[in-house]
Amino acid sequence: MEFFFNPKGIALIGATANPLKGGYAILKNLATGFKGGIYPVNPRYDEIDGIPCYPSVAQVPDPVDLAIVFVPGRIVPQVIRDCAGRGIRGVMIESGGFAESGADGKAMQADISEFARKAGIRLWGPNCMGLVDARQQHVFSFVSPTIWESLIPGDVSLIVQSGMLSGAFLIDSMTHGTMGVNKVCSVGNKMDVDECELLEYLVRDPSTKSVGLYLESVSDGRRFLEICRKSPKPVVMLKGGKSAKGAAAAMSHTASMAGDRKVISGALAQAGVTEAKDFHQMLDICRALASFPDVRTPGNGRVAILTYSGGAGIVASDFIDGMDIDLADLSPASTEMLRQVFPEWMPVSNPVDLWPAVEQNGAEKAYGAAVRAACADPNVDAIFMHCFAGGFALTTDMAPLAAAAEKAGKPLFCWLIGKSEEARRFQTETQAVGIPVFREVYRAVECINAVFARKQVLERQRAAGKTAADPAEPAGEPLRLPESGDGVLDEYASKQVLAGCGIPVVAEEIADTAGAAAGIAARFGFPVVMKGLAPGQVHKTESGLVRLGISSATAAEAAFKALTDAMKGEGSVLVQPQVCGEAELIAGLVRDPQFGPCVMFGLGGVMAEVLDDVVFAVAPLTHADALELIGRLKAQKLLNGFRGAPPADREMLARILVRLGRLGNDYPRIREVDINPLMVAGGKPVAVDASVILSA
Repeated sequence: MEFFFNPKGIALIGATANPLKGGYAILKNLATGFKGGIYPVNPRYDEIDGIPCYPSVAQVPDPVDLAIVFVPGRIVPQVIRDCAGRGIRGVMIESGGFAESGADGKAMQADISEFARKAGIRLWGPNCMGLVDARQQHVFSFVSPTIWESLIPGDVSLIVQSGMLSGAFLIDSMTHGTMGVNKVCSVGNKMDVDECELLEYLVRDPSTKSVGLYLESVSDGRRFLEICRKSPKPVVMLKGGKSAKGAAAAMSHTASMAGDRKVISGALAQAGVTEAKDFHQMLDICRALASFPDVRTPGNGRVAILTYSGGAGIVASDFIDGMDIDLADLSPASTEMLRQVFPEWMPVSNPVDLWPAVEQNGAEKAYGAAVRAACADPNVDAIFMHCFAGGFALTTDMAPLAAAAEKAGKPLFCWLIGKSEEARRFQTETQAVGIPVFREVYRAVECINAVFARKQVLERQRAAGKTAADPAEPAGEPLRLPESGDGVLDEYASKQVLAGCGIPVVAEEIADTAGAAAGIAARFGFPVVMKGLAPGQVHKTESGLVRLGISSATAAEAAFKALTDAMKGEGSVLVQPQVCGEAELIAGLVRDPQFGPCVMFGLGGVMAEVLDDVVFAVAPLTHADALELIGRLKAQKLLNGFRGAPPADREMLARILVRLGRLGNDYPRIREVDINPLMVAGGKPVAVDASVILSA
């Protein structure tokens, strides 16, 4: 990978003297910043802008280890062969017209990829904008040369699948003074080099402090998650194309509720990745995490708000209340420190409305006292400072405030409004001393929340490193699945599979006759549930094949007859004790095309798809993974014991989820598992209904 980022010499195939063409923009960008050899290739020119031009790549002199290709797609296969003959190790294809253009382009892309693999050439792209490295002044891209007017080095690196989007946002963020960047990698169709290799490179890169990704697909989902899980640096991802395509054809609740969106969100959360919802948000979270990658304050986000406006303080408090951070309760000592700069009539509380203190002492003394008090307060984990640029005598020197906060180990964030030029200058200067500045209160609070969510991820990683491995469970007998065929196992056979891997299931028996049904019901004790098991049927309730509250032998015989009539004699009848519990949950397994077997957990029963409170994680799960998955459910009150009910046994729930994940890993033929409901009775979970769906 090194020759892509630090080549000795670059051959530009498709260079042109026409300033309206991308081949000219690439050459101009190379000539402006790259210190190695630059070799334009185009048989129509002897030189371009004073740089010697070569008729073919074979005639390019040494050293050259990277080729940038910007010619029509149909010519690219021959260009790659020429590069192989010249011994060039890396090729960055910025041309379009490949898999994104249809079947012919897809076939051409596959042929090029196969040739390059055999020739030992690495390919970046195609259909991309290449690489921008602001620190090294490497712009290996046809992005407009006007980028040099505002190329600000920073510590955030980006991997972006959309070429034009990467260029547009790069220019937007830097020209507005929002942030600088380190490396921006536009990967396009990912013919060879993909996000996994680039992410591994950037994680090792000493000048990168956080990595943001915009991806429409993940080439190797499991490898990607493992890199993210082990990364010491924050990773933020915006995933495009998260619609639930194919959900309508799913056979189980588990699969129909998955879609791409929930599986991706669950997988990213499990790997410690911060998920973004739009482009500017991704960039803002990246720079906040780059500023504070490893916060070690005792609490998990107790915020002191220092404002010049009571209204802004109230709005900020409302936003904090809606997230996983808290408004700090100021200690008596810090309250007393603040009283020294406030008029006697003004009470001190959080949010700290500093305007009366500013009027009495000036902005520098008022803000300085407030920041020092917050830094000294053991109840404060972060400081959220509101600033105005361009009037109201609110200007203060931010450098000593940043130094005080850094010494105290407390992240300091700034919300800013004001006159345009003064605000832009203030933002640039303030971010230069290590304080991230935001122009919206909500975005600032989102980023504070993201920093402390990252803190909890790191704490879990450190705790996992000190914890012994999960105790090995007895392997048990191998499961006996049908030797061939696909489709749905009936409920009885499905629960035998679950019981075989250690998941608790309700007691049940198959009844062959009405009399047998009455006898089984009497042994279990009334009331009982009776179900018709029709071949290929998953949703029995919707088909009228479930009878609840059967309280006598006569009723059992009648239910047996009604169920067999409904199935026209083709199915069987299952008898179970009726389980009444405190909560109906759902657990399951689904195979995702990007991440493989994934475990689901959520609210179940008839409300499963109505309330849609479900979470996912990629298998296999550790016990800690399973507990964290349970903790992501919104309906925690139901699990903790609602209105005097006993709390759910989370340890037992975690073991069930771990075993579901193992089931998916060990038995590739199991396509889906649906346990609904997983009833919690007396705090203990038990599978009351289940379906296992096999692939051929």
